[in-house]
Amino acid sequence: MTAKVDFSKIITEDREARAEEKWSGTFLEYLDKVKADPSITKLAHQRIYDTLMSPGITEVSTVDNPKLRRIYKDDSVKIYNFFADEFFGLEPTINRIVGYFRAAAMKGEESRQVLYLMGPVGSGKSSLVEKIKKALEQNVIYYIEGCPIHEEPLHLLPNHLRPRFEELLKVKIEGDLCPVCRWRLKNELGNNYEKFRVATTRLSKRSRVGIGVVPPVDPNNQDTSVLIGGEDISKLDKYSEGDPRVLDLSGALNVGNRGMTEFIEVFKNEVEYLHVMITATQEKHIPAPGRHGMVYVDEVIIAHSNEAEWRKFRSDHTNEAILDRIVVVQVPYNLELSEEVKIYNKIIKASDFKAHIAPFTLEFASMFAILTRLAKSNKVDPMTKLKIYNGDEVLEMGQTKRFDIEELREEARSEGMSGISTRFIMKALDFALAESEGQCINPINVAEALIRRVKTEDLPDEIRKEYLTYLQDTLHKEYLQILEKEITKAFVYSYQEQAESLFQNYLDHAEAYVNKTKVKDPNTREELKPDIQFLSSIEEQIGISGTAADGFRQDVIAFLWSVTRKGTKIDYTSYEPLKEAIEKKLLASVRDLSRIVTKSRTRDKEQQGKYDMMVQRLLENGYCELCVDTILKYAANNLWRD
Repeated sequence: MTAKVDFSKIITEDREARAEEKWSGTFLEYLDKVKADPSITKLAHQRIYDTLMSPGITEVSTVDNPKLRRIYKDDSVKIYNFFADEFFGLEPTINRIVGYFRAAAMKGEESRQVLYLMGPVGSGKSSLVEKIKKALEQNVIYYIEGCPIHEEPLHLLPNHLRPRFEELLKVKIEGDLCPVCRWRLKNELGNNYEKFRVATTRLSKRSRVGIGVVPPVDPNNQDTSVLIGGEDISKLDKYSEGDPRVLDLSGALNVGNRGMTEFIEVFKNEVEYLHVMITATQEKHIPAPGRHGMVYVDEVIIAHSNEAEWRKFRSDHTNEAILDRIVVVQVPYNLELSEEVKIYNKIIKASDFKAHIAPFTLEFASMFAILTRLAKSNKVDPMTKLKIYNGDEVLEMGQTKRFDIEELREEARSEGMSGISTRFIMKALDFALAESEGQCINPINVAEALIRRVKTEDLPDEIRKEYLTYLQDTLHKEYLQILEKEITKAFVYSYQEQAESLFQNYLDHAEAYVNKTKVKDPNTREELKPDIQFLSSIEEQIGISGTAADGFRQDVIAFLWSVTRKGTKIDYTSYEPLKEAIEKKLLASVRDLSRIVTKSRTRDKEQQGKYDMMVQRLLENGYCELCVDTILKYAANNLWRD
């Protein structure tokens, strides 16, 4: 029986909690609060930076993580927890964004610069900005009650008294009263600023408090009132045109005071329109509508657009004044396979996607996405480059092939700024799902969906041909290798245990061979010579033979000894070349059997038993009955051709 939920209690508790954060008092009472906690007067950049940092930083050492060491070398990896659950493969971008806010919070030059995010469609620009908006909505500010732009109450202090109050309160007072509050001070309170009331409010995009948004405006109908507000025509018959009471300070830059203003597709606007944006960030002032002087604003301005618009804007030398006031942060597509898979998992988890997803399906789609984003290199083929960027070891003749990842990145600085987006992949996944009637998606039907999308997409012929080659050749071969390993592993009883047994035996005999000692038989306790034939049977799986075997055995023992000395537990996966050799040894032992049993239309009793056991293990390994049937038919038609 479902327990009864007290909805009334939930609502009441929330209302009480919200009521506790609300405060209203006199300006003098506010001064006492500032004296007790000067941080309540923090400026917008500091407010955002503190919010981004509040969940903390996770520093991941690369010392004990070979994959991260291959990607980042000896540098420790900083993961900002605020972004960690939603953004994957964007660590360099996030580091630069946080670095901007760190410098701006210290009132460096960045505090007077626009933060501009530039990247291809679907790279995460808007999502990053939305995340920062949500960060702001956690903040409660103190403001002058009745102020249309929710300004800082310390603006009430006259300039001649500010140095003294700065010393008493341990704060720096910046900014001036808006025209409306200035009029109220003079005409309603007789310049007795201490009589002003101060209140608290929560920053909110919905309520237009501290979060402003500027969408692209039609160049033929641009009106700066969208940015700075206007004059309320209905009040002009009551007040004179120069009376601040006619002002309607509801423009995006007015709204963004104390927080941030976002400019969407910023360079779709005319240059003259952007000068107001630059004035706001550089001078911290914007013009008031009509004849009302200037309005001080304290806000972060974040703009974003794609690379084509940025290049077009930058190419015009008349835009130099604006360019000099912009901090550009590239937001490229992700290039790490494991991180790309996390992106699709996140999107799927947030949807009503209920179908079964076969193993390696998202990996297949992710590999295609990344291959389209990689720049060509004379040093490596695209698939090898993908593996290097993912931190995988690349083997050649049993040896780890060394590549300088920084060198590859250096020769392709704009890498990740083109290719297909995550939306393209998700549409293909949706199509594959529809074709399978919502039951199961797997690498085979996803590949078909991607091929269909590429063929119908509006792409240059050269690009379309390249993408189809990736799908029909490069990834087809890669998946067949994966599929063969999956099927043959399913034939090996207790695969993990057998691999570990081979690993331990190899270590015993290799160590005895290298140290010129003997191996003690665990059962008879006899001391035996190292089994050279056994060692060779493992090594030949990865092309190691002859004199090269001596060096390989020494490398294995030296590597594993160094790992053990650090206290790290070792297993058959610890040393990549040996892991590959052991897996190939196991797979070779059952490859012919798996081929015969899988392809055979009529099986004897023994073969049927092995086939049923294989299917059962595939089901245990994450496949469903539908995709098991699909991949086995695919293997029979493509993997073992007679």
